[in-house]
Amino acid sequence: MESYKNEYSNNDIMVTYEPCVCIHAEKCAKGLSDVFRTSVIPWINLEGSETERIINQIKRCPSGALQFHLKKEVA
Repeated sequence: MESYKNEYSNNDIMVTYEPCVCIHAEKCAKGLSDVFRTSVIPWINLEGSETERIINQIKRCPSGALQFHLKKEVA
């Protein structure tokens, strides 16, 4: 079975996803479906929205499976 790297980045942030931690509440996909796409691999597309909106949605993750790290100061 092929495994996928669970790190996604753009110029501003790196997003990590821990599938074993995820409780599949789907808050990410329901809140920001242009970034968190449940039917496509890779399922996280950081080009789908502004960094600030992505960060705000990740902070709503109830399990903590999604995390982010800033690469630089976000304006």
